[in-house]
Amino acid sequence: MSRLLDTMGTSFFRRGLAEAVLVGALAGLVGVHVLLRRLPFFIVTMSHATFPGVVLAGLAGVSLPLGGFGAGLVLVALILVLGRPRVVGDTTVTGVVLAGAFALGVVLASAGTSGSRDLTAYLVGSVLTVTAADVAVTVVVGIAVVATIALLHKELVVAAFDPTAAAAQGYHPVVLDGVVMVAVLAAMVVAIPAVGTLLVLALLVVPALTARLLTDRAVPAMVLASAAGAAAGAAGMVVSAAWPVAAGAAVALSSAAGFVVVFALRSAPRLLRPAPRGPGPAAPSR
Repeated sequence: MSRLLDTMGTSFFRRGLAEAVLVGALAGLVGVHVLLRRLPFFIVTMSHATFPGVVLAGLAGVSLPLGGFGAGLVLVALILVLGRPRVVGDTTVTGVVLAGAFALGVVLASAGTSGSRDLTAYLVGSVLTVTAADVAVTVVVGIAVVATIALLHKELVVAAFDPTAAAAQGYHPVVLDGVVMVAVLAAMVVAIPAVGTLLVLALLVVPALTARLLTDRAVPAMVLASAAGAAAGAAGMVVSAAWPVAAGAAVALSSAAGFVVVFALRSAPRLLRPAPRGPGPAAPSR
């Protein structure tokens, strides 16, 4: 307990805690739109596509989110130009991106100079090393993403459920798809310093799934998912301070644990309810 309190009193822990809570809240909110549009596998593809950009940014000594954002925009533009924003799970394209982009990132990281960041930091993050500038970038990006989603809330929800009806009402589904993808990309890249390119999937999907267990409405789901993501960030940081475990992995596991707890609480009444009894045996005929 003494070591935990000492660690929590340090400036680097407070910065890491603020970053983890902010990225958890932002990723949870954006994750609701990921589920509405059935894009979880797109997140996996995007996380691998941003990896080379993150590595190049680290080698060049510039902002990691900036490098990841630039690489991710290439994939988003490719999807939108091809006019297939809904078919992000195409096996051929996805296979090339998953294998090729990740392999390129590993090659770049292994060929870097000794001053470059360790490969593990790119993959699973290093939240305790975030700077005040990283936290400030997360705040600015978060405000921009939340404002965009709030401004286009009705259009985004309509296009997610019925693109044909959205087009008939004068909306542009491809443009709205692009807005969601860029918002997802922005939330993903600001989360890279905290949880890396691999574990970001946990924050972009699991809190939204947790909220989905509690409500079917979009706005309450975004509020609950944001709260679940922030709670996972805080819990993961406390766990990493109490035990010598990786903070990014602890945040991801905390998010998964929250989903399991909510699922168990929702399922318990049904499991404990006695099974309905069938009709008794028929009376023997004479």
